[in-house]
Amino acid sequence: MAKRVAIVVGATGFTGKFLVKQLCESEEYAAVSVIVRRDFAYKHAKLDVQVKDFDKLEENDLDIADDLFCCLGTTMKKAKSKENFERVDLEYPLRIASLAKKRGIPNFHVISAIGSSKKSPFFYSQVKGRLEEGLLAIDLPHLFIYRPSLLTGNREEFRLGERLSEGVFKLLNPILIGPFKRLRSIQGEQLAFAMYHYALHNTKNNVNVYKPLDILNAKPFETVEVEPISREELFNWDNREDIFVDKDTSKD
Repeated sequence: MAKRVAIVVGATGFTGKFLVKQLCESEEYAAVSVIVRRDFAYKHAKLDVQVKDFDKLEENDLDIADDLFCCLGTTMKKAKSKENFERVDLEYPLRIASLAKKRGIPNFHVISAIGSSKKSPFFYSQVKGRLEEGLLAIDLPHLFIYRPSLLTGNREEFRLGERLSEGVFKLLNPILIGPFKRLRSIQGEQLAFAMYHYALHNTKNNVNVYKPLDILNAKPFETVEVEPISREELFNWDNREDIFVDKDTSKD
């Protein structure tokens, strides 16, 4: 049976690091390539790491893949200006999406946010709305947009505002029911589960949008043991059929 190949951009981020681990431990994916701006500590037999300057990314920097997961995102505190924030949350994802289309990658997954709209009075939501509009204009074969509510969990950096919000939502989540359930906070690991889940249960729709309840309802998968495979075998794209396709079923 054919196995899938994934690319993750933004693998060092809050959701990206969970997603990479899940993809590597899944029996559904034979290889995972990550493109990062700094060293990536996680190691796995399926994993190939490329450290790149995102301002200079080119089509050939993307491997052949079935799914590209874009987990890029920053904060105003880290970006220090609206221009820098837009570069990471808007310009980079749009550029990567354009390169993915040229490369022939069929499925593009991206993290947006609840309330995304270019007409929003909030800068963050405006940028996410512009991102979605830009991705639609690129006309990707299959676009998967994830709109989580507040993301919670253990982050590498301390964010006072988000820590306070997490505390509030921890109390509110149980009483947010009915139409308000969509406002419940979401663990970063659960968002990664959802991205994995919907990649495997994808539709034939050109555009797929997953709202908070869709993300919360996605089911995690079981960890499986895999035998180590050399990088030369995994990423020898010229012989991909020999690597990823069961020869008993690859021909009539």
